[in-house]
Amino acid sequence: MRFLILAAALAATACGPAAPAGSGPIPEYGYQVVHVYPHDPLAFTEGLFYRNGYLYESTGLEGQSSARKVRLETGEVVQKHEVPEQYFGEGIIAWKGKLVQLTWQTQVGFVYDLNTFETRSEFHYPGEGWSMTEDGKRIIMDDGTPQLRFWDPDTLREIGRLTVTANGEPVTNLNELEWVKGEIYANIWMTDRIARIDPKTGKVVGWIDCAGLLDPSDRVEGQTDVLNGIAYDAEHDRLFVTGKRWPKLFEIRLVRKNGQ
Repeated sequence: MRFLILAAALAATACGPAAPAGSGPIPEYGYQVVHVYPHDPLAFTEGLFYRNGYLYESTGLEGQSSARKVRLETGEVVQKHEVPEQYFGEGIIAWKGKLVQLTWQTQVGFVYDLNTFETRSEFHYPGEGWSMTEDGKRIIMDDGTPQLRFWDPDTLREIGRLTVTANGEPVTNLNELEWVKGEIYANIWMTDRIARIDPKTGKVVGWIDCAGLLDPSDRVEGQTDVLNGIAYDAEHDRLFVTGKRWPKLFEIRLVRKNGQ
């Protein structure tokens, strides 16, 4: 299962791909915490975005998956749709009055009414579903591989793919996605890193290191999981991040690391 973390894979992925000789370093960013908000510590966060003062969140695990509307300031769930127990909920986006949600390995997605959360339809896609975002024209979806898939948001049909690379090497375990100022931000599963990706080339143009964001005192052994969940408030230029079963959601400001 995705939530069982292998130490060997963690070590390999956290170090990032090796850079070929002669390639330049990718800029590294740390963070400054601007504000801390409460977050449901039982929410296994798979998808996240900000819209009109609220967070919209998709949670995973069979029998516990949901799509929900959350009050940012309090963490209160003001609206919720329970996903049928056989499905593992994954990424979500909003598009033209609809809320679109992926599932992990069942190759089924759901379309809900954005206002009522009532189910409108189902759709199908090959392979796994991990996360989604949108750039105003296309849905950008990933499946845990180095590939990003581009979909027509009206038909939910694939219209193209792009391989994500860092210094020429494919980047695996692309997870939760967010469109931020013309770039694709992607959590790298099983790490504290977020990749900043050029949507035209697929190249990683920056790494965000979120290590230490959640204090050890806020972690519950056997429950608190990895960093996952990125949301952006474009109107007020606010960046939010959280994790699976984290009790807090953080508004952060990126800080370029010294020496770069």
